[in-house]
Amino acid sequence: MLHALRHWWRQRRLRRYPISDADWQAVLQRLPILDGLQQQALQRLRERSALFLLDKHLTCLGGLQIDPLDRLCLAAMAQLPLLELPELDWYQGFHEIVLYPDDFVSPQRHRDASGVEHQWDAEHSGEAWQQGPVILAWPGVTSSGGWDAYNLVIHELAHKLDMLNGSANGLPPLHADMRIGDWAGAMQHAYDRLNAQLDANPHAHTAIDPYAAEDPAEFFAVTSEYFFSAPDLLHQAFAEVYHQLSLFYRQDPLQRLRQLQAAHPAYASPRKSD
Repeated sequence: MLHALRHWWRQRRLRRYPISDADWQAVLQRLPILDGLQQQALQRLRERSALFLLDKHLTCLGGLQIDPLDRLCLAAMAQLPLLELPELDWYQGFHEIVLYPDDFVSPQRHRDASGVEHQWDAEHSGEAWQQGPVILAWPGVTSSGGWDAYNLVIHELAHKLDMLNGSANGLPPLHADMRIGDWAGAMQHAYDRLNAQLDANPHAHTAIDPYAAEDPAEFFAVTSEYFFSAPDLLHQAFAEVYHQLSLFYRQDPLQRLRQLQAAHPAYASPRKSD
């Protein structure tokens, strides 16, 4: 009875945000990151994208104007990490996504080891605040969606997943069949390796974005971004991190990418990180 009621309520909500076949095909054309997903998964993504847009308010500032297809592309990228997870309101704690026409300046605070608090203004393309909105610069959103080691939407929403346990610290709520020790060991080892490389040479060409070395929260967000947009590079650099993320997200984008590379000449041969 309860299952039937939930299904009825879900279908009723979906009817409030119908997505035409033409619009959905346009989304798939815009977002190569969705290539290779099975039809059943794509249908689930389509429905979850509609529900996401019903749940979250997109606020455009600075004269920015976006159309329904833009909104749908953003929603599809937001829902991709959750595609194989049960519908448990993973993006709870915020109801708004604020969109700027360009990078924005926001105040920053940091308390150092001696207890002194430093304040400054910094330019960002995205931010996620605990119990607050997700903020995105629109050029970063439109530059996302390919297999090119960049996805601003996934990066910032990974922070929101991280915050489900409290302050962002690189440890989202793990599934019951995952071990915290395995997660922490894989993440810490890779994080330490990346920081050691940058300590030895601050200008080193790292296997993943050096911003991941900022702190464990950024390491989780950047590696989540790579997991979906450059799984080959992440696996090559930090195979154990890739394994832990595959357990968390319940997906294997690397296998999907390799199948695409084998079947479609348009896909480049496997990339190599330096």
